[in-house]
Amino acid sequence: MHLDGVLYGVDFVRRAGPNPVVTRVEYDSRRIREGSLFVAFRGGTTDGNRFLPQAVAQGARAIVTDSAAGFAAATAHLGLAVVEVTHGRRALAAVSANFFAHPDAQLKLSGVTGTNGKTTTAFLLEAMLRSCGRKTVLAGTIEYHAAGRVFPAPHTTPESRDLLELFREGVDGGATEAVMEVSSHALDQERIAGLHFDVAIFTNLTRDHLDYHGTMENYFSAKSKLFDGSLGTPPRVAILNQDDAYGATLKSHTRSSLIYTYGLHQGDFRAEKLQMNPAGMHFVMVTPFGEAPVATRLTGGVNVYNLLAAGAAASARGLTLEQVAQGAASLDFVPGRFQSVDCGQDFAVVVDYAHTDDALRNIIAVAREFVSRRGGRVITMFGCGGDRDRTKRPLMGRAAGAGSDVVVLTSDNPRGEDPLAIIDEVLPGLSDASAPVIVEPDRRHAIELAIAQARPGDLVLLAGKGHEKTQTINGQVIPFDDVAIAEQVLRGREPSR
Repeated sequence: MHLDGVLYGVDFVRRAGPNPVVTRVEYDSRRIREGSLFVAFRGGTTDGNRFLPQAVAQGARAIVTDSAAGFAAATAHLGLAVVEVTHGRRALAAVSANFFAHPDAQLKLSGVTGTNGKTTTAFLLEAMLRSCGRKTVLAGTIEYHAAGRVFPAPHTTPESRDLLELFREGVDGGATEAVMEVSSHALDQERIAGLHFDVAIFTNLTRDHLDYHGTMENYFSAKSKLFDGSLGTPPRVAILNQDDAYGATLKSHTRSSLIYTYGLHQGDFRAEKLQMNPAGMHFVMVTPFGEAPVATRLTGGVNVYNLLAAGAAASARGLTLEQVAQGAASLDFVPGRFQSVDCGQDFAVVVDYAHTDDALRNIIAVAREFVSRRGGRVITMFGCGGDRDRTKRPLMGRAAGAGSDVVVLTSDNPRGEDPLAIIDEVLPGLSDASAPVIVEPDRRHAIELAIAQARPGDLVLLAGKGHEKTQTINGQVIPFDDVAIAEQVLRGREPSR
């Protein structure tokens, strides 16, 4: 495609050079090949314009830049096409949409945003759509799906160029639906600018990412962008959690033509006759379209919310209640979301991604619900991430101490911080805990210690990393999988007597 076609609809400040054929669109200079268009823009932590020389050296034929200095430097290269734009990320979205022939227009998009529950809700909605024969694309925290292929997910919400490439692969494979998690960072940075969502789901809003947003007001404002049309057109249908205070507020912000609310006991979609156990749960989903019995292998109150949200979205996408129930039953588990590790032991071991105080409090409550029937205890192992919101550290300690019978405090992803310094900031939140607290900064050893505490009927909760397969310590990324390590520890235990 010639550069003129790639630039169709892009607002630019000035342009210089020829109209070359563009064979790739990239924003990462390391992926540049001969014939590429390189889009250089200023991000939150780095400036892509710093890598213009590398892009040119690796064969870029055209440059789109949001920097006047970058434009001047690039035009010094004879034969290079150079375009200056006012907004780099918006330009990336527009040129990528042109290059990949607007696959988003051939898909009905459903977006899920909120602090907790995005991944499970997205997996459930995709399962419901697939169970009635629809082909789907999925983009989320754990993995991406397209045309039957599964990809690792480097970001919850990818940059527009990568998302549109994923959509193109899905459309070429026959997909008609796309389900994606939409992070607050992606909304704030306009990574989804120009996309039209048919359905948008709001799960909840609790304290997280304040290292980036600064205040809860800013955090909520970022989430609101999915519903108020400020990044394009508002979604046709908004699905809102009526039990969440921010969800109730969002009802007045959304510009959608149709709004469905949901909640445990209130809203358009709600649950009645709920029964749950560690192996799953069933309830009656009450909706504007009638009632349907829902049985699922997922369990816990948090997953009732996720099922109601996904069910409302699936209904908005035209599924019958019978198809909604069929899809809910088809999903065995979501990796790292209250995922059981069973090696025949006489106590439960569960891995969960809970990494905020609210998520930790909720998942411990689910654990408590199960052990209370057997007279068991909740043993919680958790840590806090480094180079992230420090204010939530004592709050997570308080949540763990209030709900657990034993607490093992360890490392999560320390990143560039000293693990012991992070632990020191968590400990004040545990000062009033009646539960014994064991401190072990080495996460592998902490898993061993947590499991060693367990007696018949107990539940060991390994919280914080969930599906993740690596740990970042002192800037180094090392293989680390809570599920795999728990299995190793359990298999090496002495048999119960």
